[in-house]
Amino acid sequence: MVVRNKPLAASMNVKVLGSGPNTVVLAHGFGTDQSVWDKIVPFLIQSTNHQVLLFDWAFSGTVEDPDLYDPARHASYDGFATDLVALLDEMKVKSVVFVGHSMSGMIGCLASIKRPELFQKLVLLCASPRYVNTDDYEGGFDASDVEQIISSIESDYTAWALAFPSLNADPNNPASVDKLQKCLLRMRPEVALPLAKTVFYSDYRDILGKVSVPCHIMNTTKDIVVPNSVALYMQRQIGAGKSTMDMIEIDGHFPQMTAPVQFIGMLGSLLGISTTAMAGTMAPGTRCALAL
Repeated sequence: MVVRNKPLAASMNVKVLGSGPNTVVLAHGFGTDQSVWDKIVPFLIQSTNHQVLLFDWAFSGTVEDPDLYDPARHASYDGFATDLVALLDEMKVKSVVFVGHSMSGMIGCLASIKRPELFQKLVLLCASPRYVNTDDYEGGFDASDVEQIISSIESDYTAWALAFPSLNADPNNPASVDKLQKCLLRMRPEVALPLAKTVFYSDYRDILGKVSVPCHIMNTTKDIVVPNSVALYMQRQIGAGKSTMDMIEIDGHFPQMTAPVQFIGMLGSLLGISTTAMAGTMAPGTRCALAL
Protein backbone atom coordinates (compact mmCIF):
# COMPACT_ATOMS: atom_id res chain seq x y z
CA MET A 1 0.00 0.00 0.00
CA VAL A 2 1.31 3.44 -0.98
CA VAL A 3 1.36 5.95 1.89
CA ARG A 4 0.54 9.45 0.68
CA ASN A 5 2.89 12.21 1.78
CA LYS A 6 0.81 15.12 0.55
CA PRO A 7 -2.87 15.99 0.17
CA LEU A 8 -4.78 14.44 -2.71
CA ALA A 9 -5.56 17.92 -4.05
CA ALA A 10 -1.84 18.64 -4.45
CA SER A 11 -1.20 15.31 -6.19
CA MET A 12 -4.13 15.89 -8.57
CA ASN A 13 -3.04 19.46 -9.41
CA VAL A 14 -6.23 21.04 -8.08
CA LYS A 15 -6.95 24.65 -8.97
CA VAL A 16 -9.87 26.63 -7.54
CA LEU A 17 -10.67 29.75 -9.54
CA GLY A 18 -13.30 32.44 -9.09
CA SER A 19 -15.59 32.78 -6.11
CA GLY A 20 -19.15 32.15 -5.10
CA PRO A 21 -21.30 29.93 -2.93
CA ASN A 22 -21.53 27.20 -5.58
CA THR A 23 -18.88 25.03 -7.25
CA VAL A 24 -18.56 23.78 -10.82
CA VAL A 25 -16.19 20.80 -11.08
CA LEU A 26 -14.69 20.20 -14.53
CA ALA A 27 -13.43 16.64 -15.05
CA HIS A 28 -11.49 15.71 -18.18
CA GLY A 29 -11.51 12.39 -19.99
CA PHE A 30 -9.10 9.72 -21.24
CA GLY A 31 -5.56 10.82 -22.01
CA THR A 32 -6.08 14.53 -21.42
CA ASP A 33 -5.76 16.98 -18.54
CA GLN A 34 -7.48 20.09 -17.16
CA SER A 35 -6.15 22.21 -20.04
CA VAL A 36 -9.00 20.95 -22.25
CA TRP A 37 -11.24 23.40 -20.33
CA ASP A 38 -9.09 26.47 -21.06
CA LYS A 39 -11.69 28.07 -23.35
CA ILE A 40 -14.50 27.52 -20.83
CA VAL A 41 -12.96 28.63 -17.54
CA PRO A 42 -12.73 32.40 -18.21
CA PHE A 43 -16.46 32.53 -18.92
CA LEU A 44 -17.34 30.62 -15.78
CA ILE A 45 -15.26 32.69 -13.40
CA GLN A 46 -16.47 35.99 -14.88
CA SER A 47 -20.14 35.32 -15.44
CA THR A 48 -21.33 33.09 -12.62
CA ASN A 49 -21.58 32.97 -8.88
CA HIS A 50 -19.74 29.66 -9.01
CA GLN A 51 -16.15 28.90 -8.17
CA VAL A 52 -14.50 26.50 -10.61
CA LEU A 53 -12.57 23.45 -9.44
CA LEU A 54 -10.14 21.88 -11.92
CA PHE A 55 -7.98 18.79 -11.43
CA ASP A 56 -6.06 16.09 -13.27
CA TRP A 57 -6.93 12.41 -12.97
CA ALA A 58 -4.23 10.03 -11.77
CA PHE A 59 -3.45 8.86 -15.32
CA SER A 60 -2.76 12.34 -16.68
CA GLY A 61 0.71 13.10 -17.97
CA THR A 62 0.74 16.29 -15.89
CA VAL A 63 0.59 14.33 -12.62
CA GLU A 64 4.06 14.11 -11.13
CA ASP A 65 3.44 11.30 -8.62
CA PRO A 66 3.98 8.02 -10.54
CA ASP A 67 2.21 6.05 -7.80
CA LEU A 68 -1.04 8.02 -7.96
CA TYR A 69 -2.29 5.78 -10.78
CA ASP A 70 -2.72 2.26 -9.44
CA PRO A 71 -3.40 -0.30 -12.22
CA ALA A 72 -5.29 -2.53 -9.79
CA ARG A 73 -7.38 0.11 -8.05
CA HIS A 74 -8.04 2.00 -11.26
CA ALA A 75 -8.91 -1.13 -13.24
CA SER A 76 -12.52 0.02 -12.95
CA TYR A 77 -14.20 3.42 -12.72
CA ASP A 78 -14.96 2.69 -9.08
CA GLY A 79 -11.37 3.57 -8.13
CA PHE A 80 -11.69 6.93 -9.88
CA ALA A 81 -15.08 7.56 -8.24
CA THR A 82 -13.47 6.90 -4.85
CA ASP A 83 -10.75 9.43 -5.72
CA LEU A 84 -13.38 11.98 -6.70
CA VAL A 85 -15.37 11.59 -3.48
CA ALA A 86 -12.17 11.82 -1.42
CA LEU A 87 -11.12 14.95 -3.30
CA LEU A 88 -14.48 16.69 -2.78
CA ASP A 89 -14.38 15.80 0.91
CA GLU A 90 -10.83 17.10 1.20
CA MET A 91 -11.83 20.36 -0.51
CA LYS A 92 -14.96 20.57 1.67
CA VAL A 93 -17.29 21.25 -1.24
CA LYS A 94 -20.85 19.97 -1.57
CA SER A 95 -23.78 20.37 -3.93
CA VAL A 96 -21.48 20.74 -6.92
CA VAL A 97 -22.37 20.93 -10.59
CA PHE A 98 -20.13 18.17 -11.93
CA VAL A 99 -19.23 18.39 -15.62
CA GLY A 100 -17.77 15.05 -16.65
CA HIS A 101 -16.35 14.64 -20.14
CA SER A 102 -16.21 11.19 -21.72
CA MET A 103 -15.16 8.57 -19.13
CA SER A 104 -15.64 11.16 -16.36
CA GLY A 105 -19.36 11.15 -17.01
CA MET A 106 -19.74 7.60 -15.73
CA ILE A 107 -17.25 8.25 -12.93
CA GLY A 108 -19.48 11.12 -11.81
CA CYS A 109 -22.52 8.85 -11.93
CA LEU A 110 -20.78 6.28 -9.72
CA ALA A 111 -19.63 8.95 -7.27
CA SER A 112 -23.15 10.37 -7.08
CA ILE A 113 -24.52 6.95 -6.19
CA LYS A 114 -21.95 6.66 -3.41
CA ARG A 115 -22.52 10.17 -2.07
CA PRO A 116 -25.54 11.92 -3.66
CA GLU A 117 -25.40 14.82 -1.20
CA LEU A 118 -22.16 16.01 -2.81
CA PHE A 119 -23.84 16.69 -6.15
CA GLN A 120 -26.43 19.20 -7.27
CA LYS A 121 -26.34 18.21 -10.94
CA LEU A 122 -24.35 15.99 -13.30
CA VAL A 123 -23.52 17.25 -16.78
CA LEU A 124 -22.60 14.21 -18.86
CA LEU A 125 -20.61 15.51 -21.83
CA CYS A 126 -20.03 12.98 -24.62
CA ALA A 127 -20.23 10.25 -21.97
CA SER A 128 -20.94 6.57 -22.51
CA PRO A 129 -21.76 3.63 -20.24
CA ARG A 130 -20.51 1.13 -22.84
CA TYR A 131 -18.56 1.56 -26.08
CA VAL A 132 -18.97 -1.89 -27.62
CA ASN A 133 -22.06 -2.83 -29.62
CA THR A 134 -24.33 -5.70 -28.62
CA ASP A 135 -27.34 -7.19 -30.37
CA ASP A 136 -29.68 -4.70 -28.64
CA TYR A 137 -27.33 -1.79 -27.97
CA GLU A 138 -25.41 0.55 -30.30
CA GLY A 139 -22.31 1.71 -28.44
CA GLY A 140 -20.34 2.85 -31.49
CA PHE A 141 -17.65 0.16 -31.79
CA ASP A 142 -17.62 -3.47 -32.80
CA ALA A 143 -15.49 -5.72 -30.60
CA SER A 144 -12.93 -5.97 -33.43
CA ASP A 145 -12.64 -2.16 -33.53
CA VAL A 146 -11.75 -2.03 -29.84
CA GLU A 147 -9.27 -4.88 -30.22
CA GLN A 148 -7.56 -2.91 -32.99
CA ILE A 149 -7.35 0.22 -30.81
CA ILE A 150 -5.84 -1.76 -27.94
CA SER A 151 -3.39 -3.47 -30.29
CA SER A 152 -2.31 -0.12 -31.76
CA ILE A 153 -1.69 1.38 -28.33
CA GLU A 154 0.32 -1.67 -27.30
CA SER A 155 2.45 -1.91 -30.43
CA ASP A 156 3.24 1.78 -31.03
CA TYR A 157 1.70 4.18 -28.56
CA THR A 158 3.37 7.27 -30.02
CA ALA A 159 1.99 6.63 -33.51
CA TRP A 160 -1.47 6.00 -32.07
CA ALA A 161 -1.33 9.18 -29.96
CA LEU A 162 -0.45 11.23 -33.02
CA ALA A 163 -3.23 9.72 -35.17
CA PHE A 164 -6.16 9.37 -32.78
CA PRO A 165 -6.86 13.10 -32.09
CA SER A 166 -7.60 13.90 -35.74
CA LEU A 167 -10.36 11.27 -35.60
CA ASN A 168 -11.83 12.53 -32.32
CA ALA A 169 -11.58 16.30 -32.70
CA ASP A 170 -12.71 18.43 -35.60
CA PRO A 171 -9.81 18.15 -38.12
CA ASN A 172 -10.66 21.70 -39.21
CA ASN A 173 -9.55 22.85 -35.76
CA PRO A 174 -5.79 22.11 -35.88
CA ALA A 175 -5.04 23.87 -32.58
CA SER A 176 -7.32 21.45 -30.72
CA VAL A 177 -5.89 18.44 -32.54
CA ASP A 178 -2.40 19.59 -31.59
CA LYS A 179 -3.36 20.07 -27.94
CA LEU A 180 -4.88 16.58 -27.77
CA GLN A 181 -1.77 15.06 -29.32
CA LYS A 182 0.42 16.76 -26.73
CA CYS A 183 -1.82 15.57 -23.89
CA LEU A 184 -1.73 11.98 -25.12
CA LEU A 185 2.03 12.04 -25.64
CA ARG A 186 2.53 13.21 -22.05
CA MET A 187 0.68 10.17 -20.71
CA ARG A 188 2.96 7.24 -19.93
CA PRO A 189 2.44 4.28 -22.31
CA GLU A 190 2.45 1.87 -19.36
CA VAL A 191 -0.56 3.81 -18.04
CA ALA A 192 -2.28 4.32 -21.39
CA LEU A 193 -2.63 0.61 -22.17
CA PRO A 194 -4.42 -0.58 -19.00
CA LEU A 195 -6.48 2.62 -18.93
CA ALA A 196 -7.62 2.07 -22.52
CA LYS A 197 -8.74 -1.44 -21.58
CA THR A 198 -10.60 -0.06 -18.55
CA VAL A 199 -12.41 2.49 -20.71
CA PHE A 200 -13.17 0.57 -23.88
CA TYR A 201 -14.18 -2.67 -22.15
CA SER A 202 -16.31 -0.92 -19.51
CA ASP A 203 -20.03 -1.57 -19.13
CA TYR A 204 -21.89 0.63 -16.67
CA ARG A 205 -25.34 0.46 -18.21
CA ASP A 206 -26.71 -1.09 -15.01
CA ILE A 207 -25.90 1.95 -12.86
CA LEU A 208 -27.86 4.51 -14.85
CA GLY A 209 -31.17 3.72 -13.18
CA LYS A 210 -29.54 4.10 -9.77
CA VAL A 211 -28.55 7.72 -10.34
CA SER A 212 -30.78 10.00 -8.25
CA VAL A 213 -29.02 13.30 -8.98
CA PRO A 214 -30.51 15.34 -11.88
CA CYS A 215 -28.51 14.82 -15.08
CA HIS A 216 -28.07 16.84 -18.23
CA ILE A 217 -26.72 14.89 -21.19
CA MET A 218 -24.77 16.76 -23.87
CA ASN A 219 -23.59 15.15 -27.08
CA THR A 220 -22.34 16.37 -30.42
CA THR A 221 -24.33 15.60 -33.54
CA LYS A 222 -21.43 13.55 -34.96
CA ASP A 223 -19.17 11.86 -32.42
CA ILE A 224 -17.41 8.71 -33.61
CA VAL A 225 -16.69 7.72 -29.99
CA VAL A 226 -20.18 8.29 -28.57
CA PRO A 227 -22.95 8.16 -31.19
CA ASN A 228 -26.30 9.82 -30.54
CA SER A 229 -27.82 6.42 -29.88
CA VAL A 230 -25.82 6.30 -26.64
CA ALA A 231 -27.08 9.69 -25.46
CA LEU A 232 -30.68 8.65 -26.15
CA TYR A 233 -30.13 5.34 -24.36
CA MET A 234 -28.72 7.10 -21.31
CA GLN A 235 -31.66 9.48 -21.13
CA ARG A 236 -34.12 6.58 -21.23
CA GLN A 237 -32.28 4.59 -18.59
CA ILE A 238 -31.73 7.47 -16.18
CA GLY A 239 -35.43 8.11 -16.41
CA ALA A 240 -38.04 10.76 -17.01
CA GLY A 241 -37.85 13.72 -14.70
CA LYS A 242 -34.21 13.07 -13.81
CA SER A 243 -32.51 13.77 -17.14
CA THR A 244 -32.53 16.34 -19.93
CA MET A 245 -30.50 16.46 -23.13
CA ASP A 246 -28.92 18.89 -25.60
CA MET A 247 -27.23 18.24 -28.92
CA ILE A 248 -24.28 20.43 -29.94
CA GLU A 249 -24.17 20.85 -33.72
CA ILE A 250 -20.52 20.08 -34.28
CA ASP A 251 -18.37 17.13 -35.31
CA GLY A 252 -16.08 15.50 -32.79
CA HIS A 253 -15.73 14.34 -29.21
CA PHE A 254 -14.37 17.55 -27.65
CA PRO A 255 -16.97 20.34 -27.96
CA GLN A 256 -15.46 22.23 -25.01
CA MET A 257 -12.44 22.79 -27.27
CA THR A 258 -13.87 22.88 -30.79
CA ALA A 259 -17.30 24.42 -30.13
CA PRO A 260 -16.81 26.49 -26.96
CA VAL A 261 -19.46 29.08 -27.83
CA GLN A 262 -22.20 26.49 -28.25
CA PHE A 263 -21.06 24.58 -25.19
CA ILE A 264 -20.88 27.71 -23.03
CA GLY A 265 -24.34 28.73 -24.15
CA MET A 266 -25.81 25.42 -23.05
CA LEU A 267 -23.85 25.24 -19.82
CA GLY A 268 -24.72 28.85 -19.02
CA SER A 269 -28.39 28.05 -19.44
CA LEU A 270 -28.06 25.21 -16.94
CA LEU A 271 -26.39 27.58 -14.48
CA GLY A 272 -29.07 30.22 -14.94
CA ILE A 273 -26.97 32.79 -16.82
CA SER A 274 -28.56 35.04 -19.44
CA THR A 275 -27.18 35.24 -22.98
CA THR A 276 -26.51 38.96 -22.38
CA ALA A 277 -24.25 38.15 -19.44
CA MET A 278 -22.53 35.43 -21.43
CA ALA A 279 -21.89 37.66 -24.43
CA GLY A 280 -20.24 40.25 -22.21
CA THR A 281 -17.49 37.82 -21.21
CA MET A 282 -16.60 36.57 -24.66
CA ALA A 283 -14.26 37.93 -27.30
CA PRO A 284 -15.97 40.41 -29.66
CA GLY A 285 -16.05 37.92 -32.51
CA THR A 286 -18.22 35.49 -30.55
CA ARG A 287 -20.76 37.86 -29.00
CA CYS A 288 -23.33 37.77 -31.76
CA ALA A 289 -23.25 33.98 -31.80
CA LEU A 290 -24.06 33.84 -28.10
CA ALA A 291 -26.87 36.30 -28.51
CA LEU A 292 -28.67 34.16 -31.08
